Amino acid sequence: MQPTMQQLDIFADSRDVMLRNDVLEPLQRREAAAARTALERLAGEYPDDGALPAQTVQSWLAPSWRALARRAASLPFRGADAGDHALNHAAPLWLLAGDGAAAIDAVEGIASWWRIPAPLAWMTEARYRTDGLDAAWPLLAELAWLAPARFAVLLPVLGDASLDALRRRFDAEFPGTGEVYDYAWFAAWLTLVKPALAGRLGAARVQRDQTASRATALLGEILRREHEGDQHELVTLRQEFSRLHAPLFEVYMATRKVQHR
Repeated sequence: MQPTMQQLDIFADSRDVMLRNDVLEPLQRREAAAARTALERLAGEYPDDGALPAQTVQSWLAPSWRALARRAASLPFRGADAGDHALNHAAPLWLLAGDGAAAIDAVEGIASWWRIPAPLAWMTEARYRTDGLDAAWPLLAELAWLAPARFAVLLPVLGDASLDALRRRFDAEFPGTGEVYDYAWFAAWLTLVKPALAGRLGAARVQRDQTASRATALLGEILRREHEGDQHELVTLRQEFSRLHAPLFEVYMATRKVQHR
């Protein structure tokens, strides 16, 4: 008996379903190579299939990261032994699982976490994921002061378009050496070019042993004195700022000359 045209249509309509199942089965078994092969076959035959955009590794791995984070909950922070992608603490695992709130709770269990680069970076990312860029500004400033290299690594991880634009502008305009340490001055420069952010950046914990941190706090005070019209105090504050970073002070003074033309 020859199949009818209707039967042939049914068979054709069901092939995309079969190919989707071929993708799902190895995913459930955590067989990445087989899943990729099946996914490529589905994409080749049905490039517009609605299931394709949903096949992301993040959603697939999230349950595994959550399970690992729960198992790591009792592990103590290992200090200097924890690298950028350390998996010996629950906080980075919660971030990989996409749970920023749980990551915040995990970091808060680390004594003086804001003085240690790794947990400070975790907290910065977690705060950004849960509350957005405005809430993360103080932590971004603290991370740039304490660990400029980690700050530079974190920005592409966050993937924030406005933050990336500011970084590109900083790279082009900041009068530094071109080394990664320049990012320690990101908050001070940002206070100057985006004074509307001075209040958020001013909420950062000042690190007195970091020149860039003191300069950022000082620049915030200068902006306040300018608003109050305290010219006598401004002279002293400006002299102090010029001693901390003379090229950035020149940028600051150039903006004031433009304002008073």
